[in-house]
Amino acid sequence: MPKNYQISQYDEPIAVNGYLDVPLEDGSTFRVGIERAHMEEDTGKLTHLGSETGRIEGATTSLIDYNRAGVPLIEIVTKPIEGAGARAPEIARAYVTALRDLLRALGVSDVRMDQGSMRCDSNVSLKPIGQAEFGTRTETKNVNSLKSVEVAVRYEMRRQAAILEAGGTVVQETRHFHEDGYTSPGRSKETAEDYRYFPEPDLEPVAPSREWVEQLRATLPELPWVRRKRLQQDWGVSDEVMRDLVNAGAVDLVSATIEHGVSSEAARAWWGNFLVQKANESGVELDALPISPAQVAAVIKLVDDGKLSNKLARQVVEGVLAGEGEPEQVMKDRGLEVVRDDAALQAAVDEALAANPDIVEKIRGGKVQAAGAIVGAVMKATKGQADAARVRELVMAACGQTG
Repeated sequence: MPKNYQISQYDEPIAVNGYLDVPLEDGSTFRVGIERAHMEEDTGKLTHLGSETGRIEGATTSLIDYNRAGVPLIEIVTKPIEGAGARAPEIARAYVTALRDLLRALGVSDVRMDQGSMRCDSNVSLKPIGQAEFGTRTETKNVNSLKSVEVAVRYEMRRQAAILEAGGTVVQETRHFHEDGYTSPGRSKETAEDYRYFPEPDLEPVAPSREWVEQLRATLPELPWVRRKRLQQDWGVSDEVMRDLVNAGAVDLVSATIEHGVSSEAARAWWGNFLVQKANESGVELDALPISPAQVAAVIKLVDDGKLSNKLARQVVEGVLAGEGEPEQVMKDRGLEVVRDDAALQAAVDEALAANPDIVEKIRGGKVQAAGAIVGAVMKATKGQADAARVRELVMAACGQTG
């Protein structure tokens, strides 16, 4: 901090003694106790240059960025988690995941861990079987992904257990997490008494009234994991499909698209497949793509109305992503609308039949599956804009077949 001290609500937190019931992948829940949530100032940011990892180890220069210093943040501190056993890493990840989802649903943060808008410090200490007190703890700082939370906790559990089993002593310290799955020493960790707290004379304690708290409680949205379970039932999808949608960041986008009057199946197909692919190609999050749920719904309706085939619809979406306008305008500007005029289709069918007399004979001889080749030729000639079902009907009629 430029002023060399940090303002914190540490000893007068705005919220104390809470909990979060965390959903786990096996369908069970684990209650994580919350000691307190308090405001404090963010600090400056260090950028280390010269090391392969971008961390302080091996760095030749460190730059200080004070732009975020003094910006308020909320620190949420859990109580010691007992009874987790070997599942502690999984529970740690599930807790941070649930907290992230809840904060996003509340609209208070974009909770982008990779950008630092949500960070996690994981504290680990072990309690040998039969011992009443926890042992010495370590604090792994600024873990910046959900996977890394689980990996960091698991690594520290194993590292501390190995030290204790060998008769050694765990050092109380902060540790740095490395993306290839291990932690390394940082600095020795002070106790609370070492921080030298004193009152900030210019700030009054925050004391929200009970009435205000209850008003805020009444505005809370449906818990994200409860909402996902409800949507999963409404959409009739498996746990695996829902998990894929969650991992892709597609659930809210699918839900918003359905609200524009299209089927859940179509909305899931677009966001969960083609648009995920486009987001990956662009290196952005799914919700950062320059296309809205309303526009995706408009594309789906054009397909439902028979104006676009699925293949042509993908070209329309690409046009929307490229900034060419609304879906119907892109369809018209690119000349992509499905050709349904029987006269135009019949002409294309007659041309394809004349060019393939051997296939015509097969169809007339009862090998109706051969009609696919003629349909394919017509689709190619019309650049995919023909109504394939109608083309097949015309082919079969021209060859004297009804099926």
